[in-house]
Amino acid sequence: MYSSEENKRDCYCTEFRDRHPHAILFSILNRKDSCHLGDDNRNYCGMHNCHCEQRKLVCLRNSERTCQAASEVLVKTIHFMKSLPSFHHLPRVDQVSLLRGCWAPLFVLGLAQERMVFEVTDIPTASILRNILLNNQKRAKEQEPGDSPPTLEAAHNLSFCLNKLWSLDLTPKEYAYLKGAILFNPDAPGLMSSRQIEGLQLESHRVLHEVIQTLHPNDHGRFTCIRLAASSLQTVAQSFVTELFFRPVIGQTDLLDLLTEILFS
Repeated sequence: MYSSEENKRDCYCTEFRDRHPHAILFSILNRKDSCHLGDDNRNYCGMHNCHCEQRKLVCLRNSERTCQAASEVLVKTIHFMKSLPSFHHLPRVDQVSLLRGCWAPLFVLGLAQERMVFEVTDIPTASILRNILLNNQKRAKEQEPGDSPPTLEAAHNLSFCLNKLWSLDLTPKEYAYLKGAILFNPDAPGLMSSRQIEGLQLESHRVLHEVIQTLHPNDHGRFTCIRLAASSLQTVAQSFVTELFFRPVIGQTDLLDLLTEILFS
């Protein structure tokens, strides 16, 4: 445990208040509700604005059970991709590019469809696990700028995305065509058949819209709401998903290499 003086030095929020005597009043006037995970995995909103708290490293509370369930969802995600003839007939290099860019949002969609909940807990500051994660983060950032660590803030964001999808109560058909729209991303780097993939994405959107009109004829804003919920999935970083759900299982194995092997097996 840090002493109060150590916390004071480490916490940017405290340092800011020390340097700016009116910062507390400013925070009260400008505060916003922030969400945290409760034991039932719902988002509970309270008045907490300490960004240092949000940057806390976290791990799964029930790691063995949750990692097993997450692995099953990930395997189903890859099998979904393999089952699409339109994906199977693309050049292998395009399949790899789409896998690289889309596996994480598709996985989160799978979590939503399976109604899978997760709970996280803080990693003690002095723990060995925390040091390992920090070293992994440092190496990852050197290789791929923009990677996200398994922080409380990232866990909140994932929970928010899941709750947003659950609130829409999507049907299996809606999930299927939404997955197709996300998978066939013409903006994925390194594509040889971007025009063809763009056509597949437009077709997925068209059929999704038709399904929505059939199932919810009076809900004229549903298509837009689903598109917006899907776009929020891009805020969930691949590195966060990997570190939180799969690192305890695969160790230092490259997850993308493993997914590629499953895809072409």
